[in-house]
Amino acid sequence: MKELMQKIDEFNKERDWDQFHSEENLAKSIAIEAGELLECFQWNNNYDKDEVCEELADVFSYCFQLAMRLGVDPKEIVLSKMEKTAKKYPVEKAKGVSTKYNKL
Repeated sequence: MKELMQKIDEFNKERDWDQFHSEENLAKSIAIEAGELLECFQWNNNYDKDEVCEELADVFSYCFQLAMRLGVDPKEIVLSKMEKTAKKYPVEKAKGVSTKYNKL
């Protein structure tokens, strides 16, 4: 993951794009790209996998950039959130159901 994040950082530095990548702009970009990803599935489930992968890559890229900007490790924050979520959704109550944690 570090290698990928370094490549993203180098890519942006070569183009002098960091000046545009405030936390707010990156968060907006994540939402915009997530909308474009969702658009791939808008009318039916006959999606173009290559198009989905391109949009997913854009979402990942902006997420990694925001993590770098915030000075956080994506792996650490995901694992931390999973730990919190595991407490909200214990296996014995949540397995196989989509009920929200406060209604389990």
